[in-house]
Amino acid sequence: MNPSAKYRFETLAVHAGHSVDAATGAVVAPIHLSTTFEREADGSYPHGYLYSRNHNPNRNGLEAALAALEGGTSSAAFGSGLAAVTAVFQGLQPGDHVVAPLDIYHGTANVLKHLFAKWQVSASFVQMTDVDAVRRAMQPNTRMVWIETPSNPLLQCVDIAAMAEIAHQGGARAVADNTFASPALQNPLALGCDLVLHSTTKYLGGRSDVLGGAVVTRSDDEAFAAIRTAQLFGGAVPSPFDCWLVMRSLPTLPYRMQAHCANARKVANFLHAHPKVSAVHYPGLEENPFHALAKRQMRDFGGMLSFETRAGKEAAMTLAAHVQVFTRATSLGGVESLIEHRASIEGPESKTPQGLLRVSVGLEHADDLIDDLAQALDRCA
Repeated sequence: MNPSAKYRFETLAVHAGHSVDAATGAVVAPIHLSTTFEREADGSYPHGYLYSRNHNPNRNGLEAALAALEGGTSSAAFGSGLAAVTAVFQGLQPGDHVVAPLDIYHGTANVLKHLFAKWQVSASFVQMTDVDAVRRAMQPNTRMVWIETPSNPLLQCVDIAAMAEIAHQGGARAVADNTFASPALQNPLALGCDLVLHSTTKYLGGRSDVLGGAVVTRSDDEAFAAIRTAQLFGGAVPSPFDCWLVMRSLPTLPYRMQAHCANARKVANFLHAHPKVSAVHYPGLEENPFHALAKRQMRDFGGMLSFETRAGKEAAMTLAAHVQVFTRATSLGGVESLIEHRASIEGPESKTPQGLLRVSVGLEHADDLIDDLAQALDRCA
């Protein structure tokens, strides 16, 4: 690729981080499984590789691709999404403060509440859809504003540009978890964020067969150097094969996301009209309170939604027990449609409504998904 050219997203998805193998001419990159690399007699590393925890050709390619897709300068890949989350928070110092959303992914909340609390890093969980509430939560020692939009599991949308402005006015960094949207739909760096985080397990991997995470930075600065240090010293790096699997999926990301979004819109409209459903959380619905904001900062509304049954937990569990096309499983972003009772996953501290089911809408025919939900709803009170 011409490094000075400005390519469109679909072209970047196919070519960024990919190159013809210099040794063989292979169009598809080989998997470099070696953990160590030979030195020259003078002690140098002429090919740039020392040890696979430091660098690996497959990981370098993936990091270059993710930086290009998010419009960043650099990227650091990790063995899981939560490993990437942890590396970001490791850049904080004892006594620092984080502003985070109330509707936060429970895994990230656990990292803040249980892991970094021991490091004397404090956090305020606020209704981030309320800009004034975020301003009030800022403290002199606030060093990070953590953004998740659309959120998990209520699909609430946060004004990314407004959050970034508040963060920077307070001397903090703005970090966005972009997993639910993917870079195909939303680019927080372009809206002012300093860092973007992904669980590459989800839409980027796209097949529910590879675990991973990544952080993309707008500037290759001192703060990102700390994330690189956490990656190197902590060692939570993805394997070469895991990197290769994610790279294999990136070229289809733009078109998979189009299909996820189209299917989710149809499923959401069906659920919205169903008498046994009390609420549908999906920003693609015009009635949704976040529709206008999502339309402004996203290119489409995503493949995730959640809904609440009128009869509460018992009906939700009954519905989930009787689906035939959907799979009862925890995750998202794969080709298969998944459904889960979210409060059960989050545990006793969960604030998620007991009648809520979270849905990852896959790539099956939308009518089959709707028929499956219809027959399962028929069994509910």
